[in-house]
Amino acid sequence: MTTTARQDPTYLLSPSRSGIDPGLFVPLLRLLAEGEPVTVAELATASGRSEDTVRQGLAAVPDTEYDEDGRILGLGLTLRPTPHRYTVAGEQLYTWCALDTLIFPALIGKAVTIESTSPGSGTLIRVTTAPDGAVTSVQPPTAVVSLVNPAGAGPVRSSFCNQVHYFASREDARTWLETHPGGEVLDIEAAHRAGAAIAASMLSNTTAPAPDARHDCCAL
Repeated sequence: MTTTARQDPTYLLSPSRSGIDPGLFVPLLRLLAEGEPVTVAELATASGRSEDTVRQGLAAVPDTEYDEDGRILGLGLTLRPTPHRYTVAGEQLYTWCALDTLIFPALIGKAVTIESTSPGSGTLIRVTTAPDGAVTSVQPPTAVVSLVNPAGAGPVRSSFCNQVHYFASREDARTWLETHPGGEVLDIEAAHRAGAAIAASMLSNTTAPAPDARHDCCAL
């Protein structure tokens, strides 16, 4: 078993490691899942925090993406294209990494269709989830997710996310494993368990309203 497998998966996105505050991150995901850029004011309302507090929280994650008007475009879940396509209620979104795709459904509370192209063979991997995050289908069934042990305390996207991919099979991931000696690949069931543990940890550390409640408050 590798160092990555032994490590508590919740550490990867913990505030001490990533700078990500679950109290901001979860409501931000739910707003981004609507398919539009998010203003600081909108996130302040959804999180129950002041705009200054929101700005300080976002500044702790230097990879946060903004448009030219200062609206938030992405933090884990993004409106900018990546190799990991993420369809939520008809909205075409993307994620920074393969593991994100298995963390976010339970946080958003909606069914998701995931499509990602293997960087090894170019094979399309397609995964669907239920609103509670449970995986409902995987094509091909041999698909795996690569993981690395993040180096140091650098930005989470460059130190971790950029190395976390879907591959069609363990064989498909062989070249990646040869060039990442500290890495490993997990089947979708194991990757989902890691993602579910991270999601549960985030939900236990936030007072963000449930998805339906957020929609009610933000419709005003």
